[in-house]
Amino acid sequence: MAYTTYILIGLLPLVYYLLPYIVDAKKLRRFNAPFPAAFSDFWLFWQARKGVRHFAVHDMHKKYGKFVRIQPEHISVADPAAIPIVYGHGTGFLKSDYYDAFVSIQRGLFNTRDRAEHTRKRKTISHVFSTKSVLQFEPYIHHNLELLAKQFNKMSDSPDLSGSYHKLDILHWTNYLAFDIISDLTFGSPFGMLESGKDQAFVKDPATGKVTTAPAIQVLNRRGEVSGTLGCAPWVKQFAKYLPDKFFTEGVKAVEDLAGIAIARVSDRLDHGIGNEREDLLKKLMDGRDEHGKPLGRKETEAEALTMLIAGSDTTSNTLCSLMYWVLRTPGVLESLQKELDEALQGDWSVPNYAAIKDCKYLRAVINETLRIHSTSSLGLPRVVPPKGYTVCGEFFEGGTVLSVPSYTIHHSDEIWGDASAFRPERWFNLTELQKKSFIPFSVGPRACVGQNVAELEMITIVATMFSGWDWKFAEGEKQGLPGAPLDTVEGFLRKPLGLNVGIKRRRA
Repeated sequence: MAYTTYILIGLLPLVYYLLPYIVDAKKLRRFNAPFPAAFSDFWLFWQARKGVRHFAVHDMHKKYGKFVRIQPEHISVADPAAIPIVYGHGTGFLKSDYYDAFVSIQRGLFNTRDRAEHTRKRKTISHVFSTKSVLQFEPYIHHNLELLAKQFNKMSDSPDLSGSYHKLDILHWTNYLAFDIISDLTFGSPFGMLESGKDQAFVKDPATGKVTTAPAIQVLNRRGEVSGTLGCAPWVKQFAKYLPDKFFTEGVKAVEDLAGIAIARVSDRLDHGIGNEREDLLKKLMDGRDEHGKPLGRKETEAEALTMLIAGSDTTSNTLCSLMYWVLRTPGVLESLQKELDEALQGDWSVPNYAAIKDCKYLRAVINETLRIHSTSSLGLPRVVPPKGYTVCGEFFEGGTVLSVPSYTIHHSDEIWGDASAFRPERWFNLTELQKKSFIPFSVGPRACVGQNVAELEMITIVATMFSGWDWKFAEGEKQGLPGAPLDTVEGFLRKPLGLNVGIKRRRA
């Protein structure tokens, strides 16, 4: 009897995974899948844990074609025709339970899955990121760029490479800059990373009120990695801190620390009035009202402030580091970019104003080409097919099926871009309609990135500053400077470079 019981217990996992596959309630068995993705979430979970999800999914599309089953009820669709259906207005697709792994303080604009709640939040918050509001933030960006310029000049005055260049890891400094800017814009003052040259921020424990310090950049990286992995199997989140893998235990701690950073800075404003006179993101967030005239509650304000911190920090730093890599690697790009900037910024150099460089076409092309080829947001954002089902790219999907369109694969399709592996800014001067529709660095539709205007202002001003004021080259011995060598990256929720050693020197005295 006991022997039979053990056999039955041993068969339970087999039945649990095989029965849904055999029954095939959503008729997904017709799609190819890497083993064991058709039976279990483990395949995608493991790719995310390794930090290579977008590469793995891309390889499967090269092997199997347009449709790939990457989880038992999740189909990746590598076709730009799917973009307006899966992410567009009026189709009824909702965010999947993947986003549950990103909830910490409470649900915010990014991770709320309820359509009515998202509409309320977006109406309350959208005014914060209007073009008029965003232009008011330029002085804060300008101030932090001046701090960066002082650091760059200081390093340039102490050359340690041939040709009078100074060696630095540009990722460190793009991180310091991006985090200080978003802290300044959101919370009323920068973290102080640019001045100290250190990764440090204050953290407040919501339970005890105790304030400590934590490395914000490191915390954000870990949070993205663990949340991006747990999103592939959200039920694991409640057990994550007990798992023997420190990837999860440290990641859960990072989620708490990151929330603590936002709580500490919002507390400075709400409880102590620090920075109340400033017209910044937090001020506009606090002034926002929904259609009933109600402001955001405290927890909701903290959650949205946290979202702004996350969305506006390593997205920018990752892109800047990658842009540096591709500009230096690709013959002629640095010279063309600097020539255009010199013509726009005639006279003595200083941190440029947005008005002076906003019409620089090659500058914008370099940024867009970086957003395409690096694809900071590389994974396919998962959406749930509405109850009545939907036909996508000729295939009907039952309600409840999860679909996603992989950004990395779309941005690296030779059918769309011709020479997708080449960094060629000139392509942006004559885009086809298909290419325009296939460029999705900020997603599209009602759940597209609400902070796109801020990102554009930041990127244009930062890139213009960095390349008009200094000359750059790959540091001697930097393997990533060799022809054909890739930029080493790891993927959490975003695709992040692991570092890039370059040389810097002043272009002007």
